[in-house]
Amino acid sequence: MRDLPEPADLLDWYDTHARKMPWRIGPAERASGHRPDPYRVWLSEIMLQQTTVAAVKDYFLRFTTLWPDVHALAAARDEDVMGAWAGLGYYARARNLLKCARVISEDLKGAFPDTLPELLKLPGIGPYTAAAISAIAFDRPETVVDGNVERVMARLFDEHTPLPASKPILTEHAARLTPTQRPGDYAQAVMDLGATICTPRNPACGICPWRIPCKACDMGTAAGLPKKTPKKPKPIRFGTVYIARRVDGAVLLERRPDKGLLGGMLGWPGSDWSENETPPHDTPIRAEWKTLPAEARHTFTHFHLRLTVKTALVPMDRTARVGDFLEQADFRPSDLPTVMRKAFDLMREG
Repeated sequence: MRDLPEPADLLDWYDTHARKMPWRIGPAERASGHRPDPYRVWLSEIMLQQTTVAAVKDYFLRFTTLWPDVHALAAARDEDVMGAWAGLGYYARARNLLKCARVISEDLKGAFPDTLPELLKLPGIGPYTAAAISAIAFDRPETVVDGNVERVMARLFDEHTPLPASKPILTEHAARLTPTQRPGDYAQAVMDLGATICTPRNPACGICPWRIPCKACDMGTAAGLPKKTPKKPKPIRFGTVYIARRVDGAVLLERRPDKGLLGGMLGWPGSDWSENETPPHDTPIRAEWKTLPAEARHTFTHFHLRLTVKTALVPMDRTARVGDFLEQADFRPSDLPTVMRKAFDLMREG
């Protein structure tokens, strides 16, 4: 029987091969006494929820340039933060980001909690994020388990129970391996291993620091793990959006309710999103509407969306039933969520 993987072997590998990221303190910096900034760790972890590292880097740099610490972010206008977030998706994260920043700035005087129970009390911070912040920012030996870690554990222990049923089993394996020495570096090392060597397809087992104790490598089953329960096909929902431009260039926009998809974001007025191809709805303003030949299509976590786009030019004295006109000089398409920007791009192309 093979021995358990040694965290020290992985940490030796990480000391040489750690990925460079704008929010990360590398092993050499840690060794020289530098400590991670909890604000940057927290911000990166919120951004990385259900999003890739490549997608997050530019957003992180933009946020930390505009709002370099938690007090600056807490003082920011909601619409500025939501605009800077546009394109990252899952907009509830941005709303909770602001709520959390304001709690830390106002109630905690800018000091991030360093323990799992206290972190879990904050808006938008769940078990994974709390463990990651506690381990990475404060070097506490918390068990950090994301998709990369699940894949590494499934292969190390040749676990064939499919996800999501295997999550508790894989978390238990991860907890057994989490060391008390350098737990923050270790958490990042396992994630780096999964992202660069123990990849979903074609894992590079020959250069893996844990190849010897890896049961799946020994059994030749690594490429097929972790197993996953097949997902149901995503349904398709339909809707209509209305892009009304006033003769002076102003555009008609509405702010969506705080709860739900795209909550708190500016967008084009329109119908509900329904599985019926022509959901009933009223137009936001009286106008002669032109239907564009192409649809705005977007995929969310649980469904595909197809939007019919209607456009119109309206006079200065026309009153809207829904939404408000935003002056042309104040309108930035980049502030729109991605699906609304797709509709706007179709209008410009049409």
